[in-house]
Amino acid sequence: MESTMIDFLKYRTAAALYSLTLILVFAGVYFYKTAHYGQAFSYSVDFTGGTQVLFKFDKPTSVYTVKEILEKNGWTGAETREFSSTEVLVRVKEFSGDVKGFAVSMLQALESNIPDIKVSILENEAVGPAVGATLRKDSLWAVIIALLAMLAYIAIRFWSTGFAVGAVVALAHDALVMLAVFLLLNREISVNVIGAILVVLGYSVNDTIVIFARIRENLKTMRGHTLHYIVNASLNQTLRRTLLTSFATLLTVLTLFILGGQALRDLSLVLLVGIIFGTYSSIYIASPVMMLLHNKK
Repeated sequence: MESTMIDFLKYRTAAALYSLTLILVFAGVYFYKTAHYGQAFSYSVDFTGGTQVLFKFDKPTSVYTVKEILEKNGWTGAETREFSSTEVLVRVKEFSGDVKGFAVSMLQALESNIPDIKVSILENEAVGPAVGATLRKDSLWAVIIALLAMLAYIAIRFWSTGFAVGAVVALAHDALVMLAVFLLLNREISVNVIGAILVVLGYSVNDTIVIFARIRENLKTMRGHTLHYIVNASLNQTLRRTLLTSFATLLTVLTLFILGGQALRDLSLVLLVGIIFGTYSSIYIASPVMMLLHNKK
């Protein structure tokens, strides 16, 4: 077995430096955007409050043209975002009870000011500012509580804080990487994105528990070997299961990302990044952290 084993732990220092670099870049961009723009992340109307409408044009249209027309027609301060050459998201701080009528009035203003163009409404929604602030706070607490609950569960499941801390550090790493991707790509944080992050954390911890269960079993049956050898052997023994599960899930999410349309694009992006880094962190973050704490014990 020794001759055919992959020495995963050989690269744990390089993996730790790589992950640390990602987190430092994320922190740097976060503080830079906060200092220069007031906030780092771009939040959907779910969190900020207001009304947003996604328009579909039958011809390529500039977001600057859309913004100029809307401001001339009374929607001052309208924010526009181009999803494609023919899809533009418009967000205003004004909250409207009749969101459908609000969207139609925007559509009519656009069609009357842009000659020979047809505009359709793909989606529209409105959220009050108080509701948006509550959702932001609740979403943050949802992620924190999920991490604490997993910490408690794994500590009880394996009767070891080393296993628990290793798993939670890996999960926190995954959450930060997913947020970093959205920060760097300037994608919106929405309720769906937070939900997808929680789904990925559950998926990732399941993979970590499978590896940890094998390590715990091998600790009893391989007493004559070093911890390095036991953890490495456990990673190799669970490798096929890890890769097959991740690859099959990745194919489904990739299809969703390509064919799911704009409405599912952000959600599928979170899942895509989360599955890749969740597999990576189960091997190169969770196990090495567990080893550090186990050695101390």
